[in-house]
Amino acid sequence: MGLFTRRSQTTPVATLDVDPALAALTGDYTIDASHSSIGFTVRHAMVTNVRGAFTEHEGTLHLDGADPSRSTAAIDVTIASVGTGIADRDAHLRGADFFDAERFPLMRFRSTSAQPVGGDTYRITGELTIKDVTRPLSIDLEFAGSATDVYGNERVGFEGSAEILRSDWGLTWNAALEAGGVMVSDKVKLTFDISAIKQA
Repeated sequence: MGLFTRRSQTTPVATLDVDPALAALTGDYTIDASHSSIGFTVRHAMVTNVRGAFTEHEGTLHLDGADPSRSTAAIDVTIASVGTGIADRDAHLRGADFFDAERFPLMRFRSTSAQPVGGDTYRITGELTIKDVTRPLSIDLEFAGSATDVYGNERVGFEGSAEILRSDWGLTWNAALEAGGVMVSDKVKLTFDISAIKQA
């Protein structure tokens, strides 16, 4: 069953009924950074993958159970929080060759539209800003469920991914390999595991 709507079994296919349980999720949410992750995977030296994450981020969601197109998302990511497990590599990523975190401390995403694409999956389209470049980005998110935690917080969860070309945002540093190819691939996979708490 989808997050926002389901097809009625007794009405024409074009008619959508709002599930009361899912409609009850309508509201404003704050992303719980301590139980969420924003990560990335990039090909290194043509032979393996390097994985990393941004450990500091904050954001808000507005879910509309009656009309998913009115749902919105806003996320700010602290660039200096990037981590891959190797201190020298992380310092390089924070530096001017890549993110230039001192001049551009935040990466931002602001949604412009939302739509169901089948089952529990929704496509959130918006604008991603890295450094001084803003470009469109679509993220496919799967609704992972809702629950009330032990503290009485109403939570929702989403997980998903997107692929970008880092060069589209001016992240072009690279080094040629003797055997051919380059040190860092242009294609980067972004991953999202989001837990958000409903506001009173």
